[in-house]
Amino acid sequence: MKRLFFFLFIMLAILTFSSCKVDHGINFYFVPLQIVGAEFPESFKINETYQINVTYVRPDSCTSLQGLDIIKAEHSIRNVVALGSVYTNQGECTQLNQEMETSFDFMAMYSGLYTFRFLSGESENGEPQYYEIKVPAF
Repeated sequence: MKRLFFFLFIMLAILTFSSCKVDHGINFYFVPLQIVGAEFPESFKINETYQINVTYVRPDSCTSLQGLDIIKAEHSIRNVVALGSVYTNQGECTQLNQEMETSFDFMAMYSGLYTFRFLSGESENGEPQYYEIKVPAF
């Protein structure tokens, strides 16, 4: 008799938990955020690590920074994009246009001129716009 109750209890538990609805809908999407500033040293020393501070714009209360995407475009050219997530289940979003700061670590591996291209927005034609900072490495 105890086994029958135990069996019925297990079956009831399985049916209860298997009937729970889990929302697998996507409630966010990624967007590039505008980068408005960056702080660099005057030069890099080879094999030393530098913290680079980056200022970006948080446009509204539904958007948050996910991180910086640093892409090696060429030998000494780096494209930097601030990636944000816009959450679609937050209700009404409050406009902020708030400048926020984040950072990344960089180590120069080669001597010469490094070029950092920061995504700062889009042109009227939808083309990405960058501003550049060039830093020599010795």
